[in-house]
Amino acid sequence: MGGFFGVISQHPCATDLFYGIDYHSHLGTKRAGMVTREDDVFHRSIHDIENNYFRTKFSDEIGKFTGNLGIGVISDTDAQPIVMNSHLGRFAIVTVARINNLDELVKDCLERRQHFSELNSGRTNPTELIALLINQGETFMEGIQNVYNKVKGSCSMLILTDDGIIAARDFYGRTPIAVGKDEEGYCVASESHSYINLDYTTCYNVAPGEIVKVTLDGVKQLLAPNPKSQVCSFLWVYYGYPVTDYEGINVEEARYREGIEIGRDDDIDIDYVSAIPDSGIGMALGYSNIRKVPYKRGVVKYTPTWSRSFMPVNQAQREHVAKMKLIANRQLLEGKKVVFCDDSIVRGTQLRDNVKMLYDFGAKEVHIRISCPPLLYGCPFLNFSASKNVLELATRRFVEQLEGSSEKNIEKYCDHTTKEYAAMVEMMRKKLGVDSLKFNTLENVVKAIGLPKCQLCTHCFDGSSYGY
Repeated sequence: MGGFFGVISQHPCATDLFYGIDYHSHLGTKRAGMVTREDDVFHRSIHDIENNYFRTKFSDEIGKFTGNLGIGVISDTDAQPIVMNSHLGRFAIVTVARINNLDELVKDCLERRQHFSELNSGRTNPTELIALLINQGETFMEGIQNVYNKVKGSCSMLILTDDGIIAARDFYGRTPIAVGKDEEGYCVASESHSYINLDYTTCYNVAPGEIVKVTLDGVKQLLAPNPKSQVCSFLWVYYGYPVTDYEGINVEEARYREGIEIGRDDDIDIDYVSAIPDSGIGMALGYSNIRKVPYKRGVVKYTPTWSRSFMPVNQAQREHVAKMKLIANRQLLEGKKVVFCDDSIVRGTQLRDNVKMLYDFGAKEVHIRISCPPLLYGCPFLNFSASKNVLELATRRFVEQLEGSSEKNIEKYCDHTTKEYAAMVEMMRKKLGVDSLKFNTLENVVKAIGLPKCQLCTHCFDGSSYGY
């Protein structure tokens, strides 16, 4: 996925920009970059962060980022920011995007005599492609509308100009943008929690498809919002940081309500409820309160030396690192019947290893509760790891075993009331080796978030969405 941050201030912005970008580290694991502008000079740096914290890569460089306005990004994809000089003027751009028709758009740009210079391992840099699409317009607004019209997938962006920051949210609002204000200026961010400790307060939430320009004079709308929205529901399940708000709805509150909803009708006999940290904690607290059973930390995440950003690309290494981060508490597990709350099951291998650890440490019974429905579709809108091949999803492998095809009768496996759904969940339970397994229903997740379903993207659960 990815997250971006921008600042425009009456005073040098480098420190706020540095910390604001760093607070997006949970959204990206590969590349990070920041750029400031002083008069007509851009100061830019981009680093690989696959095996390092963002802070360790950029802390020694803060002094070179002079100027009162800047933008930056942490990304799971391409190296950015990109700095351009065009008929629109000199500008820098960062994006959070997923471009499914990239090759088609590249071909179109080349036919227009545009060229690409930011190649990574021979592949076109998606952010540079977005910049070229913008340059096809007579104005920034016209160019961004060109992006909205041509990109299949999603794209939100920040553009650093000579006097401010243009923020354009994905046409269907799949990824968020918030604007914060302090006494000296403004910041623009993917995550609202990123500026709390910098003493900004939220003053504006950019709507789906809306384009605004943020200057020292305030926030000016350049293009009215799209009346239709498809905000990613998985933001409240997994991606979002607990203290962040999307559409005015707090992530931790939504997860708490997800726990309440799944626990309301759950009568399994247990000694206590625990969480697979971190994103299962809010859900576990809600489950604990509605069931009136204790919440205890049967598993603890070790954070001092294992940042989320240290996640190797190789899947075997990823699973090893994920295992090393979690430490089971034998004193709390031995002889106990425990419900463990987790955010989702993607491939299933990591949870299976965690379950084995719980039994090895003496748990008498292990019951797994998942805050969302089974993931049955890859995401075509965000760079979610399961989106490359649908058979990476544990659910689709079980559907293939049951039906002889991962596509056959798939709609029945989206419906929690069918016998097909029950058979799939039972196969997953046996594969995980747990005493029981239960997923939240889509209706419960929508209720917990608090937005109408038509305003949420639930594609990964039921295959439905606008704009694809």
